[in-house]
Amino acid sequence: MKDKIAQSFENLFGKKPILAFAPGRINLIGEHTDYQDGLVFPAAVEQGIWVAIQKNDLTTSRIFSEDFREEFVFDINSFSPKKGHWANYTMGMVSQFQQAGYKLAGFDLVFGGNIPASGLSSSAALSVAIGTALSALFGLEISKKSIVLYAQKSEHLFAGVKCGIMDPYASAFGKENHALILDCRTNQHKDVAVNFGSHSLLLVNSKVKHNLADSAYNKRRESCEESVKILQSVYPDATTLRDIPAKDLGKVKDILPAALFSKAKHVITEIERVKLASKALNEGDLTAFGSLLKESHKSLSKDFEVSCAELDFLAEQSWKSAGVLGSRMMGGGFGGCTINLISNENLESFQTEMRTAYQEKFGIEADFISVALSEGARILG
Repeated sequence: MKDKIAQSFENLFGKKPILAFAPGRINLIGEHTDYQDGLVFPAAVEQGIWVAIQKNDLTTSRIFSEDFREEFVFDINSFSPKKGHWANYTMGMVSQFQQAGYKLAGFDLVFGGNIPASGLSSSAALSVAIGTALSALFGLEISKKSIVLYAQKSEHLFAGVKCGIMDPYASAFGKENHALILDCRTNQHKDVAVNFGSHSLLLVNSKVKHNLADSAYNKRRESCEESVKILQSVYPDATTLRDIPAKDLGKVKDILPAALFSKAKHVITEIERVKLASKALNEGDLTAFGSLLKESHKSLSKDFEVSCAELDFLAEQSWKSAGVLGSRMMGGGFGGCTINLISNENLESFQTEMRTAYQEKFGIEADFISVALSEGARILG
């Protein structure tokens, strides 16, 4: 893909580009905790987005999407979001750089990637890749942390997506054979070495995305915020559910209405599962880690209610499969992928078994995606 993007740039613009890359990401555990200042446990993967870029001595920027086979041109001194358009990710990052006081000139850009499924954060990878490329092109030496924050704000303002910090952060700071314990309150992380030994991570793409995902996401956020307001009568210093100790769940249950308690319970216990998962991987206890994946799925499905029939089937079916230590839905919910930790010797039989079972149940042929924990955003040359 790298060579394809570079060649496409040379064919279109007749010059050699600077090349940047930013990876997609998985989240090992820790869903719907980020907007309550919680902990998440993401890692960068090998798949990602490549950007080729070079100055053009104009006031306009010409950008080309290799995936859509389309070109878009905008004046870098006068532009605005174009609803639903892929060019928003470039314009959004340019806007963030300019608002921060960086001087940019016209440039040409080609991008494309090999991120194969929803749930691996292709939009965050694109934003981080563009930010990395612009910083190198204009000699700005912008820190990774700043690029992450610009990428998040760019998605908010230009793509209209109220994303958290995790996706661009993992794309920027990923480290080979490591995951990141990211504290969403402080925006600081710790690298955790991960050795799966004779096991591998495999994603199963359900190939569904149910329409209620966005509205349900907003409702879950609102329920968490409402719970915090009620709990402040007993926990006056609490600003988010992050501040409620897991050992106090019994007390919390007595305070909150049942409908709110189940959602709060998920967030509080999921933050604890992130801590335990980090400890398990640090100690090489893959069995304990797999059990936490299973607990996470049950909590997301039953307490937080963001799963769906397809994801529940894929997770529960995998728990019965030989060589599977754990499995759970990954991402916001209502579609996307499950993440599975499987013995290498059972990888092939697992795929055959799951493909058949899922096809028979839903009439959909699942996709299988191998992922390895990889390096974060970088300039390639």
